[in-house]
Amino acid sequence: MAKGRVGFLMSAGLVLALLALTLVSCREGNSTPAKSFSLTSHETVFIDNLQERTFQFFWQLSHRTHGLAPDRYPTRSFASVAATGFALTAYPIGVERGYVTREAACRRVLRTLRFLWSAPQDSTISGSIGYRGFFYHFLDPETGFRFGKVELSTMDTALLLAGALFCQTYFDQPDAREDSIRALVDSLYNRVDWQWASVRPPTIGHGWKPESGFLPYDWRGYNEAMLVYILALGSPTYPVSPEAWLAWTSGYQWGEFQDQEYIGFGPLFGHQYPQVWLDLRGVQDAYMRERGIDYFENSRRAVYAQKAYAEANPHQWYGYGSKLWGLTACDGPVNGTFEIDGIKRQFYTYWARGASFNQNNDDGTVCPSAAAASIAFAPEIVVSTLLSLRDVYGERIFGTYGFLDSLNPTFRLQVDVQHGRVDPEHGWFDTDYLGIDQGPILAMIENYRSGLIWLTMRHNRHIVNGLRAAGFTGGWLDSAAVEP
Repeated sequence: MAKGRVGFLMSAGLVLALLALTLVSCREGNSTPAKSFSLTSHETVFIDNLQERTFQFFWQLSHRTHGLAPDRYPTRSFASVAATGFALTAYPIGVERGYVTREAACRRVLRTLRFLWSAPQDSTISGSIGYRGFFYHFLDPETGFRFGKVELSTMDTALLLAGALFCQTYFDQPDAREDSIRALVDSLYNRVDWQWASVRPPTIGHGWKPESGFLPYDWRGYNEAMLVYILALGSPTYPVSPEAWLAWTSGYQWGEFQDQEYIGFGPLFGHQYPQVWLDLRGVQDAYMRERGIDYFENSRRAVYAQKAYAEANPHQWYGYGSKLWGLTACDGPVNGTFEIDGIKRQFYTYWARGASFNQNNDDGTVCPSAAAASIAFAPEIVVSTLLSLRDVYGERIFGTYGFLDSLNPTFRLQVDVQHGRVDPEHGWFDTDYLGIDQGPILAMIENYRSGLIWLTMRHNRHIVNGLRAAGFTGGWLDSAAVEP
């Protein structure tokens, strides 16, 4: 694929995004009509700044030897396989935006891929990076081997592979380094034994531990694991059967929340993660053909529903409203019940926060990534929210690497908290950045601005094959031509 520079991609991507927003069918549901939207000069400066700061999280903090990205910073932590997938996605964005040279990004990607390919893979309880092509959820930040007793994770492996596949298609030049990137990604992808992970066919399991075997859970129903199934279906070596997609979608729940009808999943990361890499505008599987919309529109409705939920504010959390909304998995202040203004309230540390008709996990903690990584779905409500967050809370929430992970304006108690700090006037603020929240911010800003990842991944044969095996048709997919 011959790639243009940012200027071309911005114009082409913006046109495609606006077409998707305005032309998608709303046969079912009462979705708020999407608006044509373009950034003002002030908003452009802000988004430029946010995007570059977020990029630097991966460029500056990923390990200089093996390339693995940290789970969080500045708190010392293990390396994260999922965050490393987002790091691999970040580097081509850095090239296109002029943050780093193509040569520097190429070297970083190649170093990371070589480590991932050469590190030991076996069934021992320690001293390896994974098994059967899959990777452990967390890795030791220095050795890169399994951290503690964490599981071999199908989901985190999928996020890692998605970033690698993006690099495979982006780095398309005929030179030794870029040739090696493409070959290494094929080797990594072809090694993953999806059939082995389908322990209760046709669904795919969450993971495995050498001490106890497979975890007793399978991926079924709408969530972030859509990516797992597309990659498993597209595998040239160990593909799962097409029945796997039918089993996956059989767990969907369609309902209404805040005047929006959509497939429910509370935390917004479940709507965002797959569509970092999968361009689902105008393409449909059998389920979405029946509903008359696509997954892009489904996610847009979920975003609007969360904003409306914050405006309604049924639990009366401080600050909630049109400029403070967005629930997803993120840090929180503390685990415990506390009385605030005469009301007993339960708070949590890290938790999959979310709001939908089928789930409500809400303790007043808002994650900027929930809104920011939704910019490609609904820029007309996201950009003003992000500007307000920065302007109202300043350096409490916006720092060196962009937005810190989360805030809770209700929690103003002077007690010990696991992460972050309490401001008695403004509430609790995280002091860490999390890689799996930073990654979607950076990537989805770029998808909104230029369509870079979406347009690039349309040319990746594994992604195209996976979507077609799942029964997707229509739009760009019908005419997609990829090399064998």
